[in-house]
Amino acid sequence: MLLITMRAPLRTTSVAILLFGFTLTSVCGSEAGPSHEVAETVSIPTIDISGETERHSFVAQGTSEIYQGHPCTVLLPDGKTMFCAWSINHAGHLGPLARSDDGGKTWGGLLDVPDNWRQVTQTTPTIHYLVDPDGKGRIFVFGGLDFPGRLRQAYSEDGGVTWTAMKDTGLTAECAPKTIMSFDNGKRLVMWCDRRGPFALNRPDAEPYIWEAESRDGGLTWSPERPVVRTQSRWGQPAVIRSPDAKQLLMVLRNEDFHSLFSVSNDNGKSWSEVRPLPAALTGHRPKMLYAPDGRLVIVMRDTTTTSKTHGHFIAWVGKYEDVISNRQGQYRIKLLHSNAGRDCGYSGFELLPDGTFVATTYIKYRPGPEKHSVVTTRFKLDEIDQKEPMK
Repeated sequence: MLLITMRAPLRTTSVAILLFGFTLTSVCGSEAGPSHEVAETVSIPTIDISGETERHSFVAQGTSEIYQGHPCTVLLPDGKTMFCAWSINHAGHLGPLARSDDGGKTWGGLLDVPDNWRQVTQTTPTIHYLVDPDGKGRIFVFGGLDFPGRLRQAYSEDGGVTWTAMKDTGLTAECAPKTIMSFDNGKRLVMWCDRRGPFALNRPDAEPYIWEAESRDGGLTWSPERPVVRTQSRWGQPAVIRSPDAKQLLMVLRNEDFHSLFSVSNDNGKSWSEVRPLPAALTGHRPKMLYAPDGRLVIVMRDTTTTSKTHGHFIAWVGKYEDVISNRQGQYRIKLLHSNAGRDCGYSGFELLPDGTFVATTYIKYRPGPEKHSVVTTRFKLDEIDQKEPMK
């Protein structure tokens, strides 16, 4: 049985790394901070549930001709209706959309969407349920046209029965926004995306950065983007979550140079700390984050830690919020799904059902052989994972 209190020793600098003490500055004026030595190997247990096929369901199965790629999901307020949007081919054209009425256990066929959705090419779509200041909810699908390209959006006002055509938002992004958060009692929505170019720093050799844009009409229109965090990689793909006490925002970022990165804000996103590296156990691409009912933080991602037993597969990290900001590896990791195509997986949807079940969705080459990638969900609860033996 896995002991929940397990912690592994880490190498640290002699200087205490306390993120709450960092000076938060605008990305345009930030200076390099203190060094932040992090563990380069995973020293916490990994539990493998990837072979437990009873957990799995297919949103869309790949064939020898069709590659199903890069999904995102949304759970509606009823706690059971889910939608999944994805692309055809690797970061290919947008268009497929499916619905589940039982929390992702089963999925219906493809839904009808306007023809111009297919014109959004080279994209990794995202889907969100957004509520305007008057309390009206809409389901939005976002797709970035080319890399980097103009961000498009469409929405449904009738619970996903009918959809608008894709429309230019006026924003430029590498990928569609994974996180859109509500502020000011629902009066303001904020999205975060990544981009490169001279926009942020007014010089032609500008580094990649994260920008934010806000909406005050429930996502129908967006303000011009504002640079907020300078990162270190072409792909940032920011995931943002509030601290348990809601006093801090945490942004976790993909990084091509091994260690994933993070930044924090103590003023509701007005300013952010400089990015810092995360330990090997927290390193992966396209992270998404949710809290379990018991308060533990769960992050799903593609494992890109080269020294890991699960390198290239779809995993979940389990720990506490404080582990992330305090340079600790966490409690344990879960191998969710096995990739038969190396690191080509891990763009995910991630939902928490009312009964405490997590539903994680990704594109993945599910089996060896000629079948290309499928969009697959897997389901788990932490209390059952806690009882399992770790991988040897």
